[in-house]
Amino acid sequence: MSSLKGWKDLPLATTVPASTSEKVQTGQWRSMRPVWNEEECIHCLQCWIQCPDKSIKATPEGKVTGIDYFFCKGCGTCAAVCPKKAIEMRPESEFIEQ
Repeated sequence: MSSLKGWKDLPLATTVPASTSEKVQTGQWRSMRPVWNEEECIHCLQCWIQCPDKSIKATPEGKVTGIDYFFCKGCGTCAAVCPKKAIEMRPESEFIEQ
């Protein structure tokens, strides 16, 4: 049995280990998919900064390299902030294998 008797007994500043969330494929419920156009991208990293799911892949030098669909939930924030419209939101149904 736990020695915790109430919420006041919980340790302060506790975090969930990052490794737990890295194993859960949260992109499975996406209905829209961001499609990145490398030729149009100017690597301003606005998409990387604004992405709430850390789904934009970039190099340490600041170059966007793609989108991690394992985590992407299709919110469209990346497409909305892209000044060159290098990310287009497309229906996920277009990518389902028949």
